[in-house]
Amino acid sequence: MNTTLTWLMVLLSVVISLICAVHALIYKKDPRASLGWITVCLMFPVAGPVLYTLFGVNRIQSKAEKLKMHNQPASNPQTNQPDSEERIPYRFLVQSRTSLAVSGAELSRGNQVTMLVNGDQAYPAMLKSIAKAKSYIYLSTYIFESNIIGHKFCKALALARQRGVQVKILIDGIGQIYTWPWTCYLLKKYQLQPACFLPPKLLPPSIFINLRNHRKIIIIDGTHCYTGGINIGSSYTSDPKLKVSDVHFRMQGPITTQVEAIFLRDWRFTTGEKIAPSHPVSGQGLALCRAVEDGPNQAMNKLSMILVSAVSSARQKIMIMTPYFIPPRELIGALQAAALRGVDVSIILPQKNNLPFMTWATRNMLWELLQRGVQVYMQPPPFAHSKIFSVDGHYAQIGSANIDPRSLRLNFEMNIEIYDRKFTLELDKFCQQTKDRSRQITLEEVDGRSLPIRIRDSFCWLFSPYL
Repeated sequence: MNTTLTWLMVLLSVVISLICAVHALIYKKDPRASLGWITVCLMFPVAGPVLYTLFGVNRIQSKAEKLKMHNQPASNPQTNQPDSEERIPYRFLVQSRTSLAVSGAELSRGNQVTMLVNGDQAYPAMLKSIAKAKSYIYLSTYIFESNIIGHKFCKALALARQRGVQVKILIDGIGQIYTWPWTCYLLKKYQLQPACFLPPKLLPPSIFINLRNHRKIIIIDGTHCYTGGINIGSSYTSDPKLKVSDVHFRMQGPITTQVEAIFLRDWRFTTGEKIAPSHPVSGQGLALCRAVEDGPNQAMNKLSMILVSAVSSARQKIMIMTPYFIPPRELIGALQAAALRGVDVSIILPQKNNLPFMTWATRNMLWELLQRGVQVYMQPPPFAHSKIFSVDGHYAQIGSANIDPRSLRLNFEMNIEIYDRKFTLELDKFCQQTKDRSRQITLEEVDGRSLPIRIRDSFCWLFSPYL
């Protein structure tokens, strides 16, 4: 009897492994990811299907479809101006129209964008805006630390709520567990009622590891908003010691309406509550902006396509600053082609990474760029979490997305396209100053790695579709 039961269990595990392998063959879009999961499922009949179910299967497809229904960008008649492109250089008109076709979002004119370096500049500005809010505050973040800065924001939000301001807080379900006590518990202590984006649950069981809301957004009264790479926490301040360097941005003008619409769709998906968006405010600056949202639904790879198009438009200079750099093949090819036609392509990465295996995987593919003339720099500590992309001093992207598979395929992200020479030159100046104090990586250095280091880097690179 025991023997029969054992053979039935073995047969069942084999059948489940085959089902998972066939599922990976049919539904995984990346051939490396498909082959990897097929191998795992067949080589490890019990552990393989479990791992594939947790990390490989797109179990969130129905959720993503539901989110997609709420996330259809609506054209805004007050921002859809026929002369919005009049200040864009001719060669970037194609880029602008590509972005419109991919994202569905119109250019918004009359905006002002201000760069804020680290939490030392960003947090006081945010807290001041929260203190002055009159109607509503919408906040969405990936990590909200339970430390001094976290408590400052809790107090400011609680005071705003007490004076009658509507406060909506959206926290990622996985991001909240990066701190203790968990963010939602901390907020509830201040009588705030946060919504948790797809939290892990035991009953009913659900662990959405790959469907993460990585956006960082604060919207105040529909007049201005904040976004970028900075989470909320003391790690981003120099008191007592800066652990993470980053940049954030304050935006004033009609672009706030597009950012607000993205938040409200996320809020409706999470809570079921539908909130009417505010009316666009009048222009306060010269920047042309577009909010581009991306996520793991049917319209994937929006940011990848837009980045490739922007690189293809470059004639003089491309500056990229990102903490995680494992670009898709099409972006690698576009960067190589840009460097070969004489464009000065600079990629600035952190020398010290909070995820060392990301650096190791990146180092394994750098030779492809270095041999074509792309310049790669490692900036010294602290860990650099900034996300900046600029082209020819006319075009820029800022926001929450890294240039890696997780941001470009798995997370829900938001970047802002900006057509404004003054602002883009400011970004270029910041990147150049960082570049000047960074160490350049050479092809000889990459080729000269020892055999154990090569094996380690190559092994991590094999898992790049899942990192």
